[in-house]
Amino acid sequence: MTPCLSGRSFLKLLDFTPEEIRHLIDLSAELKAKKRAGEPHRYLEGKNVALIFEKTSTRTRCAFEVGAADLGMHAVYLDPSASQIGKKESIADTARVLGRMFDGIEYRGFGQERVEELAECAGVPVWNGLTTEFHPTQMLADVLTMEEEFGRDGMRGRKVTFMGDAGNNVGNSLMVVCAKMGIDFCACGPAEQMPSAELVETCRAIAAETGSAIALTDDVAEGARGASVIYTDIWVSMGESADLWGERIRLLSPYQVNAELMAMAEPDAIFMHCLPSFHDRNTTVGEEVYQKFGLAELEVTDEVFEGPRSRVFEEAENRLHSIKAVMLATLR
Repeated sequence: MTPCLSGRSFLKLLDFTPEEIRHLIDLSAELKAKKRAGEPHRYLEGKNVALIFEKTSTRTRCAFEVGAADLGMHAVYLDPSASQIGKKESIADTARVLGRMFDGIEYRGFGQERVEELAECAGVPVWNGLTTEFHPTQMLADVLTMEEEFGRDGMRGRKVTFMGDAGNNVGNSLMVVCAKMGIDFCACGPAEQMPSAELVETCRAIAAETGSAIALTDDVAEGARGASVIYTDIWVSMGESADLWGERIRLLSPYQVNAELMAMAEPDAIFMHCLPSFHDRNTTVGEEVYQKFGLAELEVTDEVFEGPRSRVFEEAENRLHSIKAVMLATLR
């Protein structure tokens, strides 16, 4: 039986069963096929959604706006200067106003408690486009990308390794989705950058039920060995101080994803990254870091990022299809 998610908020994957996550990934694949075939799918004609962005974004904003249009909806974008949320108006009051005008609300910003309060007060589905703790829409796109490579059921029992800052929102969420979907997960990085002990314990309990395993290590060879997916993210996240670069480079440089590290993984291993990436000097931040620290490549080398095992742009495209699946499943 197809799970019914109508009226549900999408705040973190811990709130969803493996069957419900499976439904969202399959729906993502279905919507991608329709998009590729040019088949109209305006299933939510006439609905309106609000997109609150306290942190700016390329992929998340574009995916929600294009996805809403594909589904027949109208989206209103509220950037950090276009909303009084948390400044002149409380989160609860903002939620109650927008909930009377819109059919759904996306939030991208800071603490998880902010999106949770929005959902509690809005009266309509609220979707987490990223918080400090979790990035659930990214995970649906990531599993879809993995399954396009290894088959719909091909990830079960395979190993996914996150290299570097494994305690950030992407590392946290990747551990959760792997535990839920029966995929072995390894967080590989320094002890200071690991997921919280509480979240690790929660995920290990879930993994025990789904037949997967959760591992933590600071040893690069151990982390890479047997991995079918090597995943990483930038070393200083949006909203964190630029003053952290020196310390993060010291801690995380051993976990840079390069050709030597990829060679330690499975022969068919793919490389994934949620983007943006500092794999060269062709960004303002990348050039500033180079001028200050002498590093032209940071969390991943350009050779790997542009190489034949990289799936970063397939992964980026899949953000559109996974976000459409979340909106469709919760609003229809």
